[in-house]
Amino acid sequence: MKKNLFKLYLLLLIFIPIVLLLLPSDFFDKGHSICLSVFLFDFECYACGLTRAIQHLIHFDFFIAYHFNKLSLIVFPLIVFSYFNECKRAYLLLK
Repeated sequence: MKKNLFKLYLLLLIFIPIVLLLLPSDFFDKGHSICLSVFLFDFECYACGLTRAIQHLIHFDFFIAYHFNKLSLIVFPLIVFSYFNECKRAYLLLK
């Protein structure tokens, strides 16, 4: 039973980047911000625009990503590194 859950988890880990690659780069650009700091204090935090910026980085739109969030160029490699470590961990738990 536990092995089946790890298989499902690994499939989900593999499926998420594929979906993000298939979505258009401007998929998250529409709509209002749902950040609490913007909603409550009318102030943008350091993470505001990070989802949109990462989506543009996935599609190699570096200038637009930098426009949405300047820290995305630092955060994206950390996310990729963490993602591959998690995939490796999940694969090793299947053995």
